[in-house]
Amino acid sequence: MAVNLVNVEQVSKVYGTRALLDGVSLGVSEGDRIGVVGRNGDGKTTLIRMLAKLEDADTGRVTHNGGLRLGVLTQHDSLDPAKTIRQEVIGDLADHEWAGSAKIRDVLTGLFGGLALPGFEHGLDTVIAPLSGGERRRIALAKLLIDEQDLIVLDEPTNHLDVEGISWLAGHLRTRRSALVCVTHDRWFLDQVCTRMWDVQRGTVHEYEGGYSDYVFARAERERIAATEESKRQNLMRKELAWLRRGAPARTSKPRYRIEAANELIADVPPPRDTSELMKFANARLGKTVFDLEDVTVQAGPKTLLTHLTWQLGPGDRVGLVGVNGAGKTSLLRALAEAARTQGDEQPAAGKVVVGKTVKLAYLSQEVSELNPNLRVLEAVQQVRDRVDLGKGREMTAGQLCEQFGFTKEKQWTPVGDLSGGERRRLQILRLLMDEPNVLFLDEPTNDLDIETLTQLEDLLDGWPGSMIVISHDRFFIERTTDKVMALLGDRALRMLPRGIDEYLERRQRMEEQATPSAAAAPRSSGAPAAAPAVSAQEARAAKKELQKVERQLDKLSTRETALHKQIADNATDFEKVAGLDAELRELVTERDELEMRWLELAEDA
Repeated sequence: MAVNLVNVEQVSKVYGTRALLDGVSLGVSEGDRIGVVGRNGDGKTTLIRMLAKLEDADTGRVTHNGGLRLGVLTQHDSLDPAKTIRQEVIGDLADHEWAGSAKIRDVLTGLFGGLALPGFEHGLDTVIAPLSGGERRRIALAKLLIDEQDLIVLDEPTNHLDVEGISWLAGHLRTRRSALVCVTHDRWFLDQVCTRMWDVQRGTVHEYEGGYSDYVFARAERERIAATEESKRQNLMRKELAWLRRGAPARTSKPRYRIEAANELIADVPPPRDTSELMKFANARLGKTVFDLEDVTVQAGPKTLLTHLTWQLGPGDRVGLVGVNGAGKTSLLRALAEAARTQGDEQPAAGKVVVGKTVKLAYLSQEVSELNPNLRVLEAVQQVRDRVDLGKGREMTAGQLCEQFGFTKEKQWTPVGDLSGGERRRLQILRLLMDEPNVLFLDEPTNDLDIETLTQLEDLLDGWPGSMIVISHDRFFIERTTDKVMALLGDRALRMLPRGIDEYLERRQRMEEQATPSAAAAPRSSGAPAAAPAVSAQEARAAKKELQKVERQLDKLSTRETALHKQIADNATDFEKVAGLDAELRELVTERDELEMRWLELAEDA
């Protein structure tokens, strides 16, 4: 029988006149992996701080098992700024001792990209004081994971980690024997790591078995039966459940909930997006040209990030952009945004960017733009526009869109200066959408947003007709809102990934495996002549051009494949027609497989 590690009994906590927690009783046992979700400000962080005895409850009590070894990652670290990374993370261990520990090597490689900590000027001997908040947070996480604990409590552990880091952390936590309580808005991470969920809502905590997918199903079913939530929230939850149930191309794990009940619950829920209808609308709004890049070079100061880039962002394209930090994701968006702002007058370092005449771009950067702190929320939105056309006959007033984004009628009269960081982020996105753009650039849009707000944003983007590029470390959000994934792998090229983020992680792993032996072999080959390149520069450029052509062909095949599936579903009772469509589909799949093989060959040459 599992040992009980922590008991929370009838705990209450009040701030001002608001009861964050009201008579909550919970327990954490050995082997538990618990994800904590809920809206910003509903008490998630307060709950886990009381669980870890970092904060006292107003009433009730929290008891720990005798001798409990507890590790806690809070949103504010307690690192000594005068110390080095080595002193905080490794301690007094000699080099041969820590380098001989598989666990320490795994943590340092997973969180920092190598034992030498390549992102830090002096490696392990870097002093902590001048480092950024994100760098300090990774150091605090490494220090925690290297130790042994009975229970780990993590508050937003995926913040400041890229897609690879989040994937590594999920795998690492799955193999640990420690119990886990984790607050995070990263839904993919919750599904990979957690086996139970705590949903903090209006002073109470609802418990659910299973990961995030199971939680979505159970909560939607509970609300349907009890009819306690308003219809729009219930519909949003059912829509997200439909997404999880149907699965995305890059999702590898299937939800574990009961299939029959799930099918019944989503029987009348349409697909998240009517792709063909949105493409028609996007063409009408944008014409044929959005952004055409020909032999473009992108620089950030003296550093060259991309060379010989030939690419086209077409009407209705929804692209997720992933890549290693510093590879040029944000710089590429900035170069396109600058070309759009000047209608093509401002060009990159080399090459040419053609901007469509009808392009109206909205660019959400990572920085939250400053607004007049004395303005009310509704006034800040009405500054842009009173009403917004969301496409397909949908129109909303500023007040209705505010409510859609979690600003209740009372909250709409709150001064902007009194909003939290997450609420300001929501307001920034809302103002962008109010301006009715037809092209969206979203750079880390999920920062500081809670899960409920993320589902609301995804619901709005489902019916948004236009072209879109999303940069995000939240792989659930990318898979949910975009139709294809492009990657910057640090080799100054932009590549399409037919299998999405899974393919990105595989490619990055192969690159690291190839780099490790070559680095080790370098001293042994001292004095030997350098190996000749596999292809010449001219051949590489030709391969890149053909690569772009193959990618466009794959895009067309993907669109045709979607249309064929829809036709087969629409003509399910016409067996003769279905047989013909099925034969065409099989031919298309064969052609796609051949093109993907050719794409891989060209990628090697390019």
